[in-house]
Amino acid sequence: MDGDPEANYAHFCLQKFGWEPSKFLDLPVKERAFVIASIEVRAESEKKKEAELKARAARRGKRG
Repeated sequence: MDGDPEANYAHFCLQKFGWEPSKFLDLPVKERAFVIASIEVRAESEKKKEAELKARAARRGKRG
C-alpha cells in the first residue's frame, strides 16, 4: 500500500483483527511497534508461501 505507513498498519488491523483505527493508533509506542513487527513477519511469511505456490504451479504446468 502507498501513503502513510501508520494508516496502512491501522487499515491492516481493521481488516484482519476488526480493530477500529483508533485502537491501533492509541496503543503505547512499544505495543504499536510490536504489532507492526508482527504484521511484517506475517506479510513476509505470506509472500514466501505465495512464491512457493506459484513455483509449484509453474512446475506442474511444464509437466503437462
